[in-house]
Amino acid sequence: MGAIIAVLNQKGGVGKTTTTINLAAYLAKAGRRVLIVDFDPQGNATSGLGLDKNVAAATIYDVLLGKATATAATQQTTVDNILIIPANADLAAAEVELVGRANRERLLSVALEGLDYDYILIDCPPSLGLLTVNALAAADQLLVPVQAEYYALEGLSQLLSVFQTVRNGLNTNINILGIVVTMYDSRTSLSEQVHTELKNHFGDKLCKTVIPRNIRLAEAPSHGKTIADHDKWSKGARAYKQLSKEIIKRIEG
Repeated sequence: MGAIIAVLNQKGGVGKTTTTINLAAYLAKAGRRVLIVDFDPQGNATSGLGLDKNVAAATIYDVLLGKATATAATQQTTVDNILIIPANADLAAAEVELVGRANRERLLSVALEGLDYDYILIDCPPSLGLLTVNALAAADQLLVPVQAEYYALEGLSQLLSVFQTVRNGLNTNINILGIVVTMYDSRTSLSEQVHTELKNHFGDKLCKTVIPRNIRLAEAPSHGKTIADHDKWSKGARAYKQLSKEIIKRIEG
């Protein structure tokens, strides 16, 4: 099995799903076999890749409850080399239904055992509950998209505290792959201030690539496409292509 990357920020609207989908697109274009695990009950990664999340024969919810295997729930997307285990609103019930389960924090980890992909990207929910703990327990890398805005660092300490707790108790193999700044606007001093503050806090863990605020990025999911297929010459596309190269270098050397 290759790298398993949890893409996580408990704040909504920071470009988490956008990062998951478009990073996957350029990893696939680089010849890597990629699986996306849509682990967010909103199912945005599923619909953003052109699939109807409400007609899937099996979803990640069924996998967690033992009603389907990960392989059986996997679907081909509209993009070559990218497959997905879809999610829909059913997943929201899993937090409650799994509370009494033995080994409940490792259900995703067990489900993903033996899968043969170069990269598995887990699009985490915007929360720090049981689903997120499952994602961190299954992953060996954590990628944190952070919006270039005033409250960027708010909540990061809580996220990193949960990460450290999981690392100490459930998964000693997980590392921070990187912090990636999203929705960066070079015209504002605020974006640069946030970037500098993150650099001071995280040093080399801060990705060199920044993802700009870009209307083409925002449009792509409504067409069920990645930015690579929607507008490969846009600023957003160029940024995610560069990020994919940076991620490959960090993981594969």
